[in-house]
Amino acid sequence: SGVWITGASSGIGKETAKEFARIGCRVFASARRVTELERLQKELKKEKLSITILPCNVASSTNVDQTVKKILSEYKIDCLVNNAGISSFKLAEENSVSEIKDIIGANLLGSIFTIKSVLPSMVKQEGGTIINILSVTTKKIFTNSSAYAASKSGLEAYSNVLREEVRKYNIRVINFTPGATETPIWSQDMRKKYSERMMSPEE
Repeated sequence: SGVWITGASSGIGKETAKEFARIGCRVFASARRVTELERLQKELKKEKLSITILPCNVASSTNVDQTVKKILSEYKIDCLVNNAGISSFKLAEENSVSEIKDIIGANLLGSIFTIKSVLPSMVKQEGGTIINILSVTTKKIFTNSSAYAASKSGLEAYSNVLREEVRKYNIRVINFTPGATETPIWSQDMRKKYSERMMSPEE
């Protein structure tokens, strides 16, 4: 089955791409950083596994639509993993408007764009799975994460409504809420300080 994973160049997205490839799925890995995607492709080649890499900035709906067209021209999308995400770890009063727009644009709008782009084909094939990698910020208050928490909570609300609407097409919507995970979204200092309390992306 065909799996499209966003933000696949590092962290949870990268490990998810590896796992899906290992169980025999056709993996389409996208991210903004092509060099990192190429590195992932090389790592999997060593295991005699291949994946398709596609540069894509989810914050651009045009970019998302082009990427989906490419995937659907050669395969079907059975599963979308919305993992691409950014944060800034600043107090609300210190976050600039452009930073807030970037975070909401990538995390919330970007995920909505990818969902919208795969829905028609999933409805047509009468089945599919949409997996959103949310965050513990949807359940617990983390200071210095207001825009990030808003973006992830917005996606949770959107997906909870979507789930009810697409159930009749046999489309599953899964919200996955990991706790703090040691990935590049955190600064080096934060990772050094708290790494023993964090999950690893492999887990």
